[in-house]
Amino acid sequence: MIVVTGGAGFIGANIVEALVRRGESSVVVVDDLTRAEKVRNLADLPVSDYMDKDEFREAIRAEALPGDVRAVFHEGACSDTMATDGRYVMDNNYAYSRDIFQFCRRSGARMIYASSASVYGNSERFAESPENERPLNAYAYSKFQFDNFVRGQADVPEQVVGLRYFNVYGYREQHKHRMASVAWHFFNQYRENGKVRLFEGSGGYEAGEQRRDFVFVEDVVDVNLYFLDNPGVSGIFNVGTGASGSFNEVARAVINALREANGEPPVDTAALVADGSIEYIPMPEALAGKYQSFTEADLGALRASGCDVAFHDVARGVRKYVQWLLDNG
Repeated sequence: MIVVTGGAGFIGANIVEALVRRGESSVVVVDDLTRAEKVRNLADLPVSDYMDKDEFREAIRAEALPGDVRAVFHEGACSDTMATDGRYVMDNNYAYSRDIFQFCRRSGARMIYASSASVYGNSERFAESPENERPLNAYAYSKFQFDNFVRGQADVPEQVVGLRYFNVYGYREQHKHRMASVAWHFFNQYRENGKVRLFEGSGGYEAGEQRRDFVFVEDVVDVNLYFLDNPGVSGIFNVGTGASGSFNEVARAVINALREANGEPPVDTAALVADGSIEYIPMPEALAGKYQSFTEADLGALRASGCDVAFHDVARGVRKYVQWLLDNG
């Protein structure tokens, strides 16, 4: 049995899809369907069972989970970087993860879990080392604290892998709304209004030139599957392309993919700004001091582990994503 927590969510549902396609016969999804719209992410995936997240937590605490668990992909979390209820975030993200870790240690199951590049905060270096970690919000702190908990354990499960996702975009993220990727937002803004909105200059960067490591969800799934196929490898690893891209680049990629679908030629950023297709807006006060103007994954540890996944660049990944959005409504 393979368990995927957060299996109705963005990355979790893509992992479930990949496992089903590989012919895994026993995939159990764990999630919270209070927001029933997430069912859309499961409707086309023939999984063996579904458990509510509270039911699953009670079962692993009581050692009453039916069946032998081979591995747990722990993707479930409150991913709202602006969440203000710190107690909830720490229980849902940190304490729950600790419960799964203890279960895996007792049962011999392997654990591959979602950490986050948000642990780096406003650091200028993005290598998996404590001196680079400066969380700026409750979400980032919950991920930071669990990484530190894992680092401090002498007796660990057979395999424990923490994956620090950078800015992931791609299929099955529509339910995230405000927290969905900028690619998703730009796609919808352009179709609805004929323009996309980016932030004005900040952090020493010109308008729209703030840079993030944008990584396609297909590649994120491939990294997860690499570790499933290599049980002898443990550790905490960055998952990004290793090359930052600007928000202007993402906006241009989205608009040109939509133009291509309409039989129109591509245009450059300057032309998109000139004709109003790209508009710059002030940085919200709520993000002041909490906004990462630059991220870029150091892939040294990931490559040293043997993982050779070839990451999509922004233009290619966004083009595939836009076509998927057009095909899937």
